[in-house]
Amino acid sequence: MPPPLRRQSRRAWLRQGVLGLAAATVSWRVAAAPTPADPPGLDGARLRPWPQARSLAPLELPTLDGRTMTWAAFRGRLLLLNFWATWCPPCRAEMPTLAALPQVLGEDRVAVLAVNFRESARTVRAYLARSGVDVAVAFDSTGGFTQAMGVQAFPTTILIDRQGRPLWLIEGEVDWSQPKVLRWIEAL
Repeated sequence: MPPPLRRQSRRAWLRQGVLGLAAATVSWRVAAAPTPADPPGLDGARLRPWPQARSLAPLELPTLDGRTMTWAAFRGRLLLLNFWATWCPPCRAEMPTLAALPQVLGEDRVAVLAVNFRESARTVRAYLARSGVDVAVAFDSTGGFTQAMGVQAFPTTILIDRQGRPLWLIEGEVDWSQPKVLRWIEAL
C-alpha cells in the first residue's frame, strides 16, 4: 500500500513548482543549444563516440580500379568510412545518400569510402551498375579489417576527422540527406 499523501501548504507547493520549472528551463536551454559537433538524432541508428583508447587499424585494401587504398588518401578531408555488403538491405538503402555527400558538401572537404565485406568485385560492380551509385569501394575480402575496426553490424559508418582521428561510430541505416545530418557533418 502506498504511503499516505501529505498535505502541503500552498506556498510549499508553489515553491516546489517554481523550482521544478526553473530546473526544467535550465536543462532545456542546455539541450537546445548544442555545440557544432553534437550529433543529431539519427532515426534508429545507434551512435557512439569512438573509444579513445582504440586506434585505427592500418588501411591497405584493394579498390575496384586495382589501386590500394590507404589512410593518406583522405588527409585533410572528413572521411565517412562505411562498412557494407550488397546482401544487406539497410546498406543498400543508405548507400545513395551516403555516396552523394561529397558532391553535396564538397569533394575537397568530405570523402566516403565504402568498405565491402567479403564479396567479389564482380558482385559489387553488378550492384553499383544496377543502383547507379558512384562511390569509392575498397574490398575487405577476408573480413580482417572490418573485425580490427570493431564493426559488429551492417551498415556501420565511422566518422574520421581531417587529421585522421576517429570521432563517431554509427551502427545502422542513416538518411545522410536529412538537413540535420548535413548540418552536423558540415560542422565536423
